[in-house]
Formats: sequence, structure tokens, C-alpha cells
Amino acid sequence: MPSLRAHVFRVPADGPDDVSRVEALFADRIDAGNVVAVLGKTEGNGCVNDFTRGYATQSFERLFGEHNVEGVSIIMSGGTEGALSPHWTVFAREQVNEPGEGALAIGVARTPALPPEHLGRREQVRMVAAAVTAAIRDAGIEDVADVHFVQIKCPLLTSQRITDAEAAGKTTATRDTLKSMALSRGASALGVAVALGELEIDAILDSDICSRFDLYSRCASASAGVELLDHEIIVLGMSAKWSGPLAIDHAVMQDAIDTRSVRAAWDRLPADGKLAAVLAKAEPDHRVRSAEDAIPC
Repeated sequence: MPSLRAHVFRVPADGPDDVSRVEALFADRIDAGNVVAVLGKTEGNGCVNDFTRGYATQSFERLFGEHNVEGVSIIMSGGTEGALSPHWTVFAREQVNEPGEGALAIGVARTPALPPEHLGRREQVRMVAAAVTAAIRDAGIEDVADVHFVQIKCPLLTSQRITDAEAAGKTTATRDTLKSMALSRGASALGVAVALGELEIDAILDSDICSRFDLYSRCASASAGVELLDHEIIVLGMSAKWSGPLAIDHAVMQDAIDTRSVRAAWDRLPADGKLAAVLAKAEPDHRVRSAEDAIPC
């Protein structure tokens, strides 16, 4: 019985318009039509006015257009501080004539456009939860316990979007465009939690978003950007319907230097495996194990 097989490629980039190494993959290693998602890190500031994300997205849309490929989920995150450098992680899947044996599964989904007055509120949580469920189904994952990572690219508020909402007699959760990034990420992460059964939607109030930190998802990674109005969602997990050598696991770190949790996740993977990619999300809390830290800007 045929199965699906995932492929993951991580390639460096010289700038937000540099897709040359991905184009080389299309020539030598994968069919462009099998690509379902691209995750990228660009060297922008990661804030509301970071246009490297949109520039990179446009570069990939042009590349896929040249190959007559549509519907690829393109998620860009700005900021390559510290040891990071600009790079792309390309996810592809294909059908193979081998039985499923339990391997990495990839699913994608998109939501409708989010009205600005719903950003950072329960309506956004519901919208994301429904799309995450669709992405899980797209991946062929039957048990939400087998989901290990959910990446959300979510919208933010701009001055124009706030003005448009107010002109229609609506109010937004905030008029601060920078704060809207946090609210959008928070609501999106809670949407993941609802889809995975970690939280009930009725347990979440608008006022809880970005204020109650006991409400969270163990699998969510969210990034906000000005370059979209909807949500792009990538789900990674394990499924018996998939075959191949790739596997995934996850852990929640207790602080920025918690290597024990990382090692525990590594130990749950095949002993003879080689890392294809590490996907991590962190937020500074100004203290690490009771000591003050300093985050450079």
C-alpha cells in the first residue's frame, strides 16, 4: 500500500531575495510541485516595519510561479541575532509505493482573512483552532498526541487596518501596532492549544490573551507579520500513514539554558539519526535561574 514520505532541506541564504539554493534543489533533488512549505529566517528587525519577510515571501512566490506551483505555505520570521544566520527550511512530501511505518508527517492549512477587530480576541483563537485541525487532517495524523510542532504565521494591526475597523464602527484589541504582534501571536498559540485539546475554548476570555501565562500550548510557534491578512499553518508530527527515515519530537524548555529538556527530546528519536533541522522559539523573561540577564537590542 502506498504511503507519503517527507523531505526536509535546510539551505543558507545571502539575503531575502536569495532563493538560488532552493532553485538548485529543484534542479537536482526535489520536484518543485512536491514542496508544501518553506520556513525562513531573514535578517530584518522582526518588528512591524520589517519588510524583509514580505520581500522573501515575494521572492519565493516568484520562484514557485516560474515552476507553475501554487499553494505553498511560505512563512518568514525576521531576526537573525546571535548565532543565527539567514536560511530557508524547505518541506516537501511525495507518494511512494511503500507501506506506512510511522514517520514525519507534514500538513498545511490557511484561514480566511482575519477582520482587524477580531485580532487578539477569542474569534482569532477559534479561527486558528479550526485551521490547525484542518492541517492535522491534511497531514494524516489521527491522534493529536502525535502532533509535535505547529507553526503559525499570523497578521498584525497597522494604522490603516485600525482606521478601517474604526470607520466601520468596530474597535480593535489595541491601537498599538507593536502590541498587536504579541496579541496576535498569543491568540494564535491558544488556538493551537484548543485544537490539540490542551485547553477548552470556553476557558479562554479576551482578557486572558497575553496576560494569563498558565494558558499555553506545548507545541505552538507563532510569528506575526505585516505581509498577510490570514494565517498560514504548518503542522509537523508522526503518522503511521507516512514512511521514510525522518522523525520528530519536541520538548518545552524551562529556561533559555535548559539543555536537559532538549536532550530528553533527542533521546526519544532514533539513536543513529542525524539532525535535519531544529525549530526553537524563545522569549526573554529578564531572569535566568534567579539571575538577571541583559538582552541586546
